[in-house]
Amino acid sequence: MTDHTFSPEDKDRIAAAIAEAESKTAGEIYVVIAHTSDEIRSIPVIWAACAALLLPWPLHLLTSLSTTTILVLQAVVFVGATLIMSHPSIRHHVVPNAIAAERTRRQAYEQFLAHGVHLTEARTGVLIYVTPRDRRVEIVADVGIHSKVGEAAWEDLAQEITVAARAGQLVDGMLNAIRKAGALLAQHFPPSERNPNELSDRMVEI
Repeated sequence: MTDHTFSPEDKDRIAAAIAEAESKTAGEIYVVIAHTSDEIRSIPVIWAACAALLLPWPLHLLTSLSTTTILVLQAVVFVGATLIMSHPSIRHHVVPNAIAAERTRRQAYEQFLAHGVHLTEARTGVLIYVTPRDRRVEIVADVGIHSKVGEAAWEDLAQEITVAARAGQLVDGMLNAIRKAGALLAQHFPPSERNPNELSDRMVEI
């Protein structure tokens, strides 16, 4: 998998879509793109250790290699496998899906709090968190809107972005999800008379 570079035009389109969606609701939409993720660095080491531990058995049973040679090969396999699987382009492939999903969820909540999405007046902030490198998406909705919409709707929007990313259409997927998130917000929180813009419409890249 490869990362995605957002052009100035992409960023403008996303900001415009957020502004358009928010013009019809009292809710707020905030987008964070994570190009660097908090990879679980111990996972490659664990896989390398397992490979190194298993290696001596077939060598001992099926070859005439000396114990010293086998131990040297074991060390070489451990170091080599650790280095290879720790490479950024490979590391996320060896992390089990459940662990990777939980990591993305945790990072999304951290960004939700760090950017004050939980501080909107009516608690109607929605964070769209995207990691282009591993094409994972997490949508975090504050209690005001989440209690009315429910988890399934946000999961559907996240899946829509993921499918678009796999087809090489990440920006289009995000634009569609932003419009749909705005529609969900508008159903339950129509714009107020003054309708202040509480969060920036510009997406954040980290």
